[in-house]
Parts: sequence; structure tokens; C-alpha cells
Amino acid sequence: MKDLSTILIPPWAWSFIGAGVVLFITFTVSGGGGLQTLTLAFTIAPYLVLVGIGQMLVMSAGPGNIDVSVAKVFSLGGLLSIAVGDATGSWVLGLAAAVGIGLVMASISAVSILLVRIPPIIATLATSLIASAVSLTLAKGFQGSADPTLKGFLNWAILGVPAFAVVTLFFTVVVSLVLRWTPWGAQMLAFGQARRAAEYAGVNGTRVLVAVYLACGVLAALAGALRASFSSPNVELGNDYLLNSIAVVVIGGTLITGGRAAPAGVWGGALFFILLDGLLNLIGWNFAGQSVLKGLLVLAVLFLASGAPIFRRRSMPKESFILGVGTEKGGR
Repeated sequence: MKDLSTILIPPWAWSFIGAGVVLFITFTVSGGGGLQTLTLAFTIAPYLVLVGIGQMLVMSAGPGNIDVSVAKVFSLGGLLSIAVGDATGSWVLGLAAAVGIGLVMASISAVSILLVRIPPIIATLATSLIASAVSLTLAKGFQGSADPTLKGFLNWAILGVPAFAVVTLFFTVVVSLVLRWTPWGAQMLAFGQARRAAEYAGVNGTRVLVAVYLACGVLAALAGALRASFSSPNVELGNDYLLNSIAVVVIGGTLITGGRAAPAGVWGGALFFILLDGLLNLIGWNFAGQSVLKGLLVLAVLFLASGAPIFRRRSMPKESFILGVGTEKGGR
């Protein structure tokens, strides 16, 4: 009989299993009306996935790396994009402005971390405060509205599948391929596993950290711009995206200690959270009950995503998964 310890389930798979269980319960409770919930989940999930991928890149770069500015940068990107798009009549320039402000905010974090030697959580918190101040300034007397073309695309669905979700899925595959097959991806993951060893091997740690923080800032601001066009911009638009972006990354199988990234798992984590919210609202649980159930389910998925010994081997070969990238500590 095959030893159960040799059974391999990719870490990112547990987030999808969790999402599937929640979806099954939703279908059961609603008597088949869960299809609408699933469509809504795929409509909302891409925004969280974009922020989550940025957070995943930062966290994969090693212990202590985290970006707590994503929520405020998300809101700022939304406000600035709508303001610029409304003033110029071009949604393209609006999105470009969001990308630009994302780069500026991320640059502040990167300079603080690398040159001033401030711990990442403190540096990005300072950036968050700056972004919040700028957002509050922009919000005074704000009357901009989203471009109808962009808003129409974000609401467009093909056979019930949101087109934006397909675009985001394609982007997720591209990120996964970059991490798996390019020298930069290998260097970033190696740096996240063992910083000193990677630097001795010739990996430029400064470039790695600059790249991941800039990517995180850009993705947060761009996601905010798109979400603002989908709904409406405000200074609190990104408030739910800080803790959620961290949770979906960890639940999705990315190691919080660095060295393993699971882009596919970000999708699983995002769907899990959104479907869970829909289920709890459908059941009509009060806030306290929702918090307790969420906590228990998140802990359960986290336990499985952490790689319980019975479900994993000592190392994870590259061929074991496609959209989840990296290896266990010491397995590369």
C-alpha cells in the first residue's frame, strides 16, 4: 500500500477546495440559486486577485516583507483615475495616472526600506498615511464619474463569465510563467528562501525588493482604478483589501516566510472569501456569528494550506503544479 505521506496535494489546491465546499453549501441552502452567487464572485474577485498578486510577490521575497499600504493606495488610485479621466475625457490617461501614483507610493516604501533601513511594515504604514492624506485632499468636492466605455467592459460578461475575470486570469498565468521560467523569477524565489545565500550566488537583493514593491504598488492602484470605475470612487474603497489581500495569499499557499509563490492560490483564496461572504449573508447570520464562522473556516483552510505532513512530501518538484510556483524550504 502506498504511504499516505507520499500523497501530494499542491498547497494552492486547498483554497479551491474550501471555495468549492462553500459553493456547495450555498447551492444547497439556496436551492440552486447559487449560480448567481458564483457569477457575482467572479465579478468581484479579480480586483482582490490583482491586489493579492502584488502582496504575494512582496511576501515571497522573504521574511518580514509585507505591504500594508495597499488599501490606501487602492483608494487613491481609484480617486485619481476617475479625476484624471473625467478631466481629460480619456479613461486610458486615467488608468495611466493610477499606475503613476502607484509607482510613486511604492517608491516611497522602497526608498524607506532600502536606504533608510526602516522595517517594511513601518515603511509601508508611513506610505499608507501619505496616500490617505492625498486621497482625502482629492475627495473634497469630488464629482467625477467613470468612463462609460470602461464601465461597460467591467460589467461585460460572456456566457455568464465576466470578461475582466478572463483578462485577470490570463494575467495570473503570465505572472506564474514569469516566476517559473524566467531567471528573475528563480532569483526572486531563491532570495526569498535564503537571502544571504542568494546574494552570495550573485542575486541582486536590492533589485528584487524594488521590483516586488513597485509591482505591488502598481497593482493596488490599478485595481483601485478599475474598481472605482466599476462602482464608485471614495476614500474608503480599499479598506477591506488590506487584511483580505494578506489572507488570500497565505490561504492560497504562498509561504509567509518567503520562497514559494502560488498565483493560482490567490484566485482560490479570493473566491473562498467572496463566496463565504455571500453564504453568510444568504443565511442571514448576525455579525458576531459571521465572524466566528469565518474565523473557524479560515483557520481550517490555513491548516491545510500550511502543508500538513500527511499530505506533502519533503520537497515539491516543479512539475507538481503549474500556477503554484516554488518549493518547500530547502527543496530547491
